[in-house]
Amino acid sequence: MAVTVEEVRGVAALARLSFSSVDEERLTGELNRILQYMDRLNELDTEGVEPTSHVLPLANAFRPDEVDPSPAVADILAAAPQRQENYFKVPRIID
Repeated sequence: MAVTVEEVRGVAALARLSFSSVDEERLTGELNRILQYMDRLNELDTEGVEPTSHVLPLANAFRPDEVDPSPAVADILAAAPQRQENYFKVPRIID
C-alpha cells in the first residue's frame, strides 16, 4: 500500500497545510518508507502472542464518590491576603 502525492495533498488540505512540490515528493517518500518498515512487522510470527495495549499491568485508581462537608467560609477567607465581605479581593486587571 503506497501513499501517492495526491493523498499527501489531500491530507495537507484537511490539515490546512501547504507544501511545495518538492516537500510533497519528500513527504510521500518518507511516508512510504515508514509504511514499508511497518509492513515488516507482518513477517513476524505472532501465533500465540496475546494482544496487549500496554507492557505493564495498569489499574485505575478510582475511589468511592463520597460527600464531605465543605469548610466554613470564615475558615477559607482566613487564609486570604485581602478580602472584602465574604469574597477574595484581588487586583483589578481589566480597566
